Amino acid sequence: MSELVARTGRHQQRYENGYRLVAGYKSSNGDSSSEKIVQVLMINSPSGPGLLFPKGGWENDETVEEAAAREAVEEAGVRGDLMDFLGYYEFRSKTHQDEFSPEGLCRAAMFSLFVKEELEFWPEQSTRNRSWLDVSEALETLRHAWMRDALEGFCKWHEDKLNETKG
Repeated sequence: MSELVARTGRHQQRYENGYRLVAGYKSSNGDSSSEKIVQVLMINSPSGPGLLFPKGGWENDETVEEAAAREAVEEAGVRGDLMDFLGYYEFRSKTHQDEFSPEGLCRAAMFSLFVKEELEFWPEQSTRNRSWLDVSEALETLRHAWMRDALEGFCKWHEDKLNETKG
């Protein structure tokens, strides 16, 4: 049984101009050597088919980085080092429409996370499975187009980081 507890509810959620603010990450488990294959961590969702990157609401009592790290633990049961901010991605959520964002508009702040620990137990493990995929597999299985864009942004970021270490 997990000692960690997932946050629930919307009373502490952040909103801006009709958008629910969300934090998440794309993670890798390889080192930065070009000899290694980079894998990304994906999770399933009880709300439908396809895989997702862990992400969730950014709450009033935390920084966006803290929110991304918290969601990594809650949804995927992993801990690691947040590397870099990868960008903002906007999308519409069909399942998270509320009084502050009636159209379900969301703006996700996505980060790269270098995973250092996979937990045996985590808060949402009864409803979510984690899967490590190479980038081409992940691109095929992602449920949402905005997440494909985010993964392509991650690939560009990773390539830039490799070039920095070579130069």
